[in-house]
Amino acid sequence: MSGRCLGLSVMLSFALAMVPKITVAADACQHLTATGNPEYPPYLWRDPQDPERLIGANADLLKQVAKELGLVVDVVYVGPWSRAQEEVSSGRVDMLAGYFRTQARERLVDFVSPPFLFNSSVVWVRKGEGFVYSDWSDLKGRRGGTLVNNSHGQAFDDYARAQLNLEAVPSVTQAFQKLLLKRSDYVIFEHYPGLALARTLGKEQALEVLEPPISSEGLYLALSHKSGCNKPALREQLARKMKALVAGPLPEQLVVENLQRWQRQQAGQ
Repeated sequence: MSGRCLGLSVMLSFALAMVPKITVAADACQHLTATGNPEYPPYLWRDPQDPERLIGANADLLKQVAKELGLVVDVVYVGPWSRAQEEVSSGRVDMLAGYFRTQARERLVDFVSPPFLFNSSVVWVRKGEGFVYSDWSDLKGRRGGTLVNNSHGQAFDDYARAQLNLEAVPSVTQAFQKLLLKRSDYVIFEHYPGLALARTLGKEQALEVLEPPISSEGLYLALSHKSGCNKPALREQLARKMKALVAGPLPEQLVVENLQRWQRQQAGQ
């Protein structure tokens, strides 16, 4: 065999050897993992029938997007909200199904625009023990509670760091318990998830919300910078499908359906 033929043979063998690896990599990215806040009904919560799985409006919408792209996404429980964010930032989980957008978070994940839902963050207090509240400045000098690594929008986050006394805890349940024990004066958390969890704890009549909301922020799908599947083509496909879906009624329909689903589950306990 001539040197030229030998060289071509070696190159062909190398190319053929690489094909299975490329195929395996492509196949791996047909099956992705996602996670999120497990205390976030009707958007996300642990499936009572399979506690290692998260269900809710966010999960349903993500699965619909994935189905239309020929992908499979498992929405899994990995721990409390702070742990879920760590798992995604490390790349051990590919994406977050519902994330408020901030500058700090943009260093760790790519946000898929547009947001698929908007959610209001509110001030929770003990019923009958509220205080005069019309804007953020009325929270000064009071002990507040929030979640570890939670965000309520860039503007409020910046203000809170500079002006407010907020103690972060791992779970909403813990934050509400501290509030009811008078170890804090208020809790910052989203409206509908907070209401659902208050009902679950049997504390709906012990808590109330002050108006107006502190913020209304978009919930985004967010892909980890360290995910091996985070490629421009995937981000573009996700964004295109998301744009088409949010132009219709599906996101809000899923919220209503999952609120009813959550309530049925609680009634059956």
